[in-house]
Order: sequence, then C-alpha cells, then structure tokens
Amino acid sequence: MADKTTIIGAGAWGTTLSWLLAGQGKPVMLWARDPDLAERIHDTRENPKYLPGVALPDLVTATADLEAALTGVDTMVVAVPSHGFRDVAIRTAEYIADGSLIVSVVKGLERGTGMRMSEILAEELSAPESHPIVALSGPNLSGEIAQGMPAVSVAASSDPDAARRVQALFSSGRFRVYRNYDIIGVELCGALKNIIAIGAGISDGLGFGDNAKAALITRGLAEIGRLGVALGAQPATFWGIAGVGDLLTTCSSPLSRNWQVGHRLARGESLSAIQDSTPAVAEGIYTTVATRELATRLGIETPVTNAVHRILFEAVSPAEAVAQLMSRPQRAETEAWQVAGGQTD
Repeated sequence: MADKTTIIGAGAWGTTLSWLLAGQGKPVMLWARDPDLAERIHDTRENPKYLPGVALPDLVTATADLEAALTGVDTMVVAVPSHGFRDVAIRTAEYIADGSLIVSVVKGLERGTGMRMSEILAEELSAPESHPIVALSGPNLSGEIAQGMPAVSVAASSDPDAARRVQALFSSGRFRVYRNYDIIGVELCGALKNIIAIGAGISDGLGFGDNAKAALITRGLAEIGRLGVALGAQPATFWGIAGVGDLLTTCSSPLSRNWQVGHRLARGESLSAIQDSTPAVAEGIYTTVATRELATRLGIETPVTNAVHRILFEAVSPAEAVAQLMSRPQRAETEAWQVAGGQTD
C-alpha cells in the first residue's frame, strides 16, 4: 500500500507538489483552508485560484477537514505562508501521528522571533523528537514545474535518513532532488533570497541594466552568507542549489512573485495596491521585516535588506534607496566568513 502524503496548503506551490506526486502514481491529499476552494478543486480537478489551467490527476484528493487530512498520514508537507505557519503548526500537532515525516516547503522567517519554519515545527509539536523534519527548497518556480519543465531541489535535514526519504518521495524524471544536511543554511537561503529578489525587481523596474543586477545579486549573496554563518549555517550551502541557484532564479524571472513586487514598486504602485491585487503571497515582504529585526539583534550589517525595508515600509523612493546604497563607505569585498585567514580589511 502506498504511503499517505498530505500537503497542508493549496496555494500554487502546494498544488504543484500535489500534481508532481500524483503524476508519479502516488496518492496525495491536498488540504485547503477554504472549504469552497477544496470543493472546487475536487469537482473541477483544477485549482482555479492559484494554479489555473493545470489539470490535477485523480490521485489528488482535496479537503478542508484537517483531521481527515492527517489521519494515518505518513508524510505531512506544510506549504502555507510564513505569517500563518505557527497557527497551522499548532493545529496540525493535534492530529499528526508519532513517527510521521514532516516537510516544510515554506521560504520565510517568522516576524518577531526570526525563527525558521523547522524551528517553529519543533517548538509546537507535542513530541518533536518523534517527527523527523526536512526542508525542501531550491529554484522551484511552480509555473514552470507544473508545465513539466526540468528542475532541481534540495531535501535538507539534520537526519540523513529523513533527507533520503524526502529525496525518494519527490524525485522524478523532471524533478531531481539532492540531499543536504545543513537545514539552517538551506532554510535561510530560501527565505533571504526573496528580499534580494524584491531588490532585483526594483532594479529592473527602474530600467537599470545587467551590471546593476549582477552587483545586487553578488552583494546580496554576501549579505545572506554574513547573516547565515552567524546563525550556524555552513558556507558551502550558499554556493549550492538552495543558495546561489535559487537566488539567480528568483532575481531573474518575471514569474517570481517577489521580483514582481519590486518591479511594480519601481513603476510607482503602492505596496498595499500590489498586495490587494493578487491572492498569492510574496514572502519577501514579511521576511524583510523579520530579517531586519534579526540582524539588528545580532549586530549584523544588512544594507540591501535595510534598503528594501525603507522602500517597503518607510516611504523612501527606490531611486533614493539606490543612491544611499551606492554612497555607503568604501570597504573590501572579501567577507570574514568566506575565507579562513584571508585579508578582509
């Protein structure tokens, strides 16, 4: 009998993952918070709100009943926005059985605490030691994957066996999954790159060229590494699929929701108007706040994050924020975390 997998969250990514698993002949339950959406998915075999035009196999079952979705589940995949993640973790803890594998595919940090999603899960589960936790992350634009385009991802966990289980669960001829045992670095890369992607959208929206975007991406990566190493991540992770791979994709593709936010901001739209016009969540908006709070507590310099924060929440124009970045004090390029014993000035 096939293992039972439930995906909590029927947004674009959660729905795409259900399509991916069912396409491999694996039954999957898709939980939607909205009963009407669950019913429409069940009746039409499509998610018209978040993934229109993609036919879902019959092996996908949609429900809004959380208890039914988690009864007897072997693997729970959490795919809800970061700002609602803790509430969902609390609710699912009531029904998830001991020994069930838990996978987070959410790329964000919690405002107020700066916690990663796996940390929230470990805190809210009644018996966290009995639930292996894995983060699945990478350059994974749902629109491309749902069209059958090739992509890769990373299953990260401090538990090697759990990482292998998730690797085996999701791998297919079009979706290749690697293992990584640095869950701290993988989760931080997935969250922080969204901030840089908003900046990349701003750069493109202002009509800047490839020189500006290259500068933003490389200095953004340095910023991610600076904060990540301070939080216990491994430097090698930043050069991998979840690091530079996801960063390049999110900063370069108009399919990226975070890039779209930055692009529209640069064209003069307000943040509230942008958020009101789409049901999808751009995680970088929330992560900018959480990261700025976290970096301030740790005393870590994050100029790109600070610039994006000023544009999003402090009524600073994109042009003014760029000018502030370009006029920062001169410094050496090399970061202390990048080289052992190297000259960092």
